[in-house]
Order: sequence, then C-alpha cells, then structure tokens
Amino acid sequence: MNRGEGKRWPVTQLALGPITRFLKIESASSLLLLGAAVVALAWANSPAAPGYHALWESTLPVAVPLLPHATLHLLVNDVLMAFFFLVVGLEIRREIHSGELADLKRATLPLAAALGGMAVPALIFAALNPRPPALQGWGVPMATDIAFAVGVLSLLKKRVPAGLRILLLALAVIDDIGGILVIAIFYSDGLGPSGLVLALGAAVLVLSMQRLELRSAWLYLAPGALMWIGMHEAGVHPALSGVTLGLLAPAVSPDDRPPPTESIVHALHPYIAFFIMPVFALANAGVSMGALAFDAPGALQVTAGVGGGLLVGKPVGILLACFVAVRSGLCALPRGVTYAGVGVVGVVAGIGFTVAIFVANLAFPTPELLGMAKLGVLAGSILAGLLGYALGRLLPEPDAHITAVTLEQAEATDEY
Repeated sequence: MNRGEGKRWPVTQLALGPITRFLKIESASSLLLLGAAVVALAWANSPAAPGYHALWESTLPVAVPLLPHATLHLLVNDVLMAFFFLVVGLEIRREIHSGELADLKRATLPLAAALGGMAVPALIFAALNPRPPALQGWGVPMATDIAFAVGVLSLLKKRVPAGLRILLLALAVIDDIGGILVIAIFYSDGLGPSGLVLALGAAVLVLSMQRLELRSAWLYLAPGALMWIGMHEAGVHPALSGVTLGLLAPAVSPDDRPPPTESIVHALHPYIAFFIMPVFALANAGVSMGALAFDAPGALQVTAGVGGGLLVGKPVGILLACFVAVRSGLCALPRGVTYAGVGVVGVVAGIGFTVAIFVANLAFPTPELLGMAKLGVLAGSILAGLLGYALGRLLPEPDAHITAVTLEQAEATDEY
C-alpha cells in the first residue's frame, strides 16, 4: 500500500485504540501482579503460613451447584479464571478478524515465533523429564504472561520500537491459542457426552441470541453459565468456557457502536487485570520453600525443565523460528526491528507466570511435583524478566525517523 493512500486510515484508527489500551492496562497491571506474587511468597514462608493455606482451602459459605465442597482456591481457578479466558477469547477473535492475525503476510512472523516458542520449551522439559508422572508437565513452560512481558518492555521505552511491541502482542495471542488447545486436548479428564451436548447447546443458544440481535452482555450470562456447567461435566476445564464465548462473539456491529470484541474487552479488561489476575497470583504463587520436596524422585528435573524451558527454550525457539521464517522468504522483520530485538522479545516471552501456573495446577495433581513446578515457573519467570530488561538496555535507541513512525503509520503501511 502506498503511503499516500488513506482508505485504511479509518480501520487503522479503530484497530489501534484497543491495542493501545490493551498495552497500557497490561503494563500497569504487571506491577500489581508482581506485588500479589511477592505477598503470596512472603505470606507462605512466614509464621502466618498456616493462615495462608487455610484461607484458600476454606470451604465456601454458600454451596455452589456441582461443586458442593468448593474451596476459595477452586473458586478462583475455575470460576474467576473463566472471565480471564473470556477476555483472551475476545482478543483472539478480534485479532483474527481485524488485527495482526487477519492478514497472512503479517501473521507469518508471529505465528512462526509462537510455534518455535512453544515447541522448544516443551522439548527441553520432555528431554529432562522423559517418564511419567513428571512428563505430563511438558505444557507448563509453553506459556507467556503478556502482562509481565509488556511491563518489562515498557520499562525499556524508546529502545523498543512499535513493531517489536506488536510482535510480542501477536505472538502472545497465538501462544494463548496454543495453550488453550493444549489444555483442552491434553489436560482434560476424558470427555463426558452429556456435558458436551449441554456445552454445544449453550453455544447454539448464544448464536441464536446474536441472530436476534440481543446485544446486552448481561443476557449472555445464562448461556455462559450453561456452557461452564457443560464443560465441567464433560471433563474439560470449565474456565475454557470463557474462551469459547469469546470466540463466538461477533467481531462487527450492525450499527456505529463498537463490536462486542471491543466493548466487552474494554469493560472487563480492567477488572481482569487489576483484580482477577492479582487474586489468582495471590492464591497460587504462595510456594512454601520449606515444604518443597527436593528429594522426591524427579522433583529437581521438573524444576529444571520448567525453568529451563522458560529461560532458554523460549528465546531459542522464538529467535530460531523467526530466523528461519525470514531467511526462507516467508516474511520480513517489521520496521525498525532487528534480530537483537527479537531475541529480547524471546527472553521476555519466557515470563510464564499466570498461564504457566494454571497449567501446572492441571498437570500435577500431587503437591510434591506441583510445588517444584511452581518453583520452576517463578524462578524461570523472574530470571527471564531480569535478563530481558538487562539485554533490552543494550539495544540502541532508534533513529529519530524510526521513532517518528507511530503505530498508526506502521499499520497504515501494512507493517507492524
């Protein structure tokens, strides 16, 4: 597209608002997320540690259908995280319709990067843990925590061009898709046909309501709850009902109002970023160091596999996949982006945290290996964040003419 053409500018302006807001919220929420993790670690390793575990394992005062003995920890991981995955699904739907994944040319580089960034960490973990039950944790180091990753990049300011930030965002979206598929396929407890029928019926109900142009988001709570129940009964983690609802949301609006993929994200994202994710961190990051089973069979290998997968596997996989994709002619690096910058993104993408801990909870039902896996997530993520920042400081500040290329201009010229 020539620079003088202006036909895409209205679409660009529409697409950029959500991206800019998304990046700002994720960057700000990373501090709260970090604070919640620090509090959880300190609490779980203090004299008040029994109170920490008693809090999250306490039974809810009100009985929840299908979960008669639900604990506060279960409420956070199974119910609140469904809203987290709803926003993930909406982001994926929007990116596929009108974002970085809508055009094959623009999607090729982040797609290659994401695939490399998922495959290599999984292979590293499997190489260190070739036998079950430890082997079932191969999906843990595949995840990227977009909030922490964006937060680290935001600290680097001008050293990170717009193209690199968009590459990270698109990569993280594809990473989320891969993580969702891994959870649904490999970490489900067998498929119950009655539950699948109920979930499918809920999906049909959602589509029918959309055909009737019922736009109030509150009306979709009932079919959303039915889908949650159906997936729970089917043996699929019920939090994935949020992703399904997000993917079913229309990406266009029949009138001038923003589509649901933008309006619902705009409404929910602050609550997800500033409440649900920190609460999840508070409930799940409290690893008691004194209770870790370092001497359990395969325990250290689990920690090394998770930490090594995040710290080494992510950057190696992302950088290698990008190099192969560019050298083969499938795509080109975005404006102002070098392989050094891609390497920094790869290291920062090694911050797994939220989704990695979520997968660890599914992969390791026994507390011994789960604790060691969480230790690997925390150690690998912290080291990846520190190393990513340190390496990013070595990146030269871009020239003035590159700095002047804003996200709007980059999008308008079909570049990142």
